[in-house]
Amino acid sequence: MSLIVQKFGGTSVADVEKIRAAARKAIRAQQQGNRVVMVVSAMGKNTDVLLKLASDVSSHPPAREMDMLVSTGEQVSVALVAMAIDALGAKAVSLTGGQIGMKTDDSFSKARIQSISTERIERLLDEGNIVVAAGFQGIDDDLNITTLGRGGSDTTAVALASVLGADACEIYTDVDGVYTTDPRLLPEARRVEVISYDEMLELASLGAGVMHNRSIEFAKKFNVPIHVRSSFSDAEGTMIVAETESQTASVCGAAMTPSEARVTVLGVPDVPGKSLQVFSAIAAKKIAVDMVVQNVGLKGRADISFTVRQEDLQMTLKTLEGVVPVVGADAVTYDDQVSKVSVVGVNMAKQTNVASTMFRALADAGVNIQMITTSEIKISTLVPRSQAAAALRAVHQAFSLHQKPDDAKSWHQIRSERGNRADVDSLISRLQADALEALTLTGISLTKDQARVTLHGVPDKPGIAADMFETIGEAGIFVDMIVQGYDGEDGSTSVSFTINDDAIDHSVEVGQAICKKHGMRDIQSGTDISKITVSGIGLRSHTHVGTILFKQLADLGINIEMIGTSELQVNAVIATEKADAATEQLKKAFAASLGSV
Repeated sequence: MSLIVQKFGGTSVADVEKIRAAARKAIRAQQQGNRVVMVVSAMGKNTDVLLKLASDVSSHPPAREMDMLVSTGEQVSVALVAMAIDALGAKAVSLTGGQIGMKTDDSFSKARIQSISTERIERLLDEGNIVVAAGFQGIDDDLNITTLGRGGSDTTAVALASVLGADACEIYTDVDGVYTTDPRLLPEARRVEVISYDEMLELASLGAGVMHNRSIEFAKKFNVPIHVRSSFSDAEGTMIVAETESQTASVCGAAMTPSEARVTVLGVPDVPGKSLQVFSAIAAKKIAVDMVVQNVGLKGRADISFTVRQEDLQMTLKTLEGVVPVVGADAVTYDDQVSKVSVVGVNMAKQTNVASTMFRALADAGVNIQMITTSEIKISTLVPRSQAAAALRAVHQAFSLHQKPDDAKSWHQIRSERGNRADVDSLISRLQADALEALTLTGISLTKDQARVTLHGVPDKPGIAADMFETIGEAGIFVDMIVQGYDGEDGSTSVSFTINDDAIDHSVEVGQAICKKHGMRDIQSGTDISKITVSGIGLRSHTHVGTILFKQLADLGINIEMIGTSELQVNAVIATEKADAATEQLKKAFAASLGSV
């Protein structure tokens, strides 16, 4: 018999009628010949009520006791769902996280799954039961109740699907699938039938609320198909799998992260180890850093810009107060009224005009770009918060995301084409998994024969980036990394991009024309550089990856010229003369994570 894991979020079990509806879905799946495991969240606003009670009792409740408290919400839900199934004439057993054998570490409120013991679930399924498992929670080695943090029930569901070898993991929610952007922001957003793990990982990290990135990490790692469906209709929904919907569409989705803050450390000495000092101090405070831009140094100094969540800004600034004198930097500036607008697509690496199309759309909408970072499948821009909604609409329209691509494939077509390959790969992955949420690196690679061009004193106004990269594209120059950050002088910005080294002379010539046209301060170029890339699953949720990268390079006396980050990659541009040594050093430092692939 096939096995299906069904996850029902808080809105899907918010009241008695919705609980009965969820129970009927599970029973119907069982009657169709499937073994069924349900993963259930706390009812509606139940967790908010518990958090309010905690705040009324204590201004600083212990983390252990908070997990003990909030985990009761799921316990209520699973018991009621099991009762509803029983009342409808089927068999069900409810289980807490501990009872399903969900072992985690002891990081209260943000625990990571270490292992899941499936014997009890398997036995109950064999006896004809629908197993109703509490999401969001587990137990540590001392039998303390732990919770998994934001999106924890999604993570529970996909983790169970992976270790049980489920045929599918159905995520029931209050939307009927994954859209090209948030339909609450843009009514013209289109529901996609298929989206790849990589694309969904990036969109989830950018704030797409349908799925949490940790659950997508699990699905990608163990090749678990995820079916996002509506709790309130029988709409087909969206499949999240290894394949993408279209082989030609450069962009599959756009996202806006509203509450960002930009921090810039000005005048950082351009010598090895300084990035490590800055980011290790921030990581020690458990602050998640998002967009990271380190531009090419000028007069022995460089500027490092990055974004954090707005609620983390004050802690970040306080941390930097102690770091700046040690690093020898000049000052720190920040802006707490910015948002991030991004486009994502696995095909963009094969197409040359994606960045210029995005920048032109923003320019035509009168939107100013404050920062740019790129990866193989994502372009992110930082824009004024007041312009964020207009920016999202502009890029969504520019890439015709409201229209279905001509070559779009359905899940049925993809499944018939793939055969049994994915099932074999998935089984191998499961057999190798010893620490379920351990960092999994898919490779450490080196791209040599690179060069870079940097334009300083770029006017900080709409349209400049669009004109630059349209001109570069028209000149037939293929650009890899693009980073834009503040350069600390007159409020202007600096833009760097990398190219193949055989294009350096032509690129400098084009860059000089751009520099003259827009009255920029100067242009710099460099050759004999290489891009070192750390790729993997969980790079954002495992915040130590960047720190390890910076430390290994610093230990080798290697200076970082440029940095670019994404959900799936961390890229650093360094001098070629030490690139091979750096690659070998990083492979040793990450040996355990590479070994699990």
